Amino acid sequence: MRRILTYGTFDLLHWGHIRLLKRARAQGDYLIVALSTEEFNAGKGKRTYHDYETRKKMLEAVRYVDLVIPEERWDQKVSDVKRYEIDAVVMGADWAGDERFEILREHCELIFLERTEGISTTKIKEELGR
Repeated sequence: MRRILTYGTFDLLHWGHIRLLKRARAQGDYLIVALSTEEFNAGKGKRTYHDYETRKKMLEAVRYVDLVIPEERWDQKVSDVKRYEIDAVVMGADWAGDERFEILREHCELIFLERTEGISTTKIKEELGR
């Protein structure tokens, strides 16, 4: 079984998120999503509309997702890969070259996928005037 892992906040779940999850799952047989907690997001200067539990339930309802785990800090990635026996980490292409993911190359494959053009949580919030 090929295990895939991705990370994200997944607030205001939209088509770009669904498309990323579908393409990530297509890379293997089992998809784990490490979902950023409110505390972790606050440390990054981000605020979510939905709380962690709501975002977790939304992701669990997506057929491409097999398991949702909490992302609580930047440095948990190597331990996540080892603990869940991950074969590949899949992220949006904007993360390519970021050291926080590059360190995983010695533990698993890294796959960077192009983002869905024209849609993002930031864009939605801006257009709604939030």
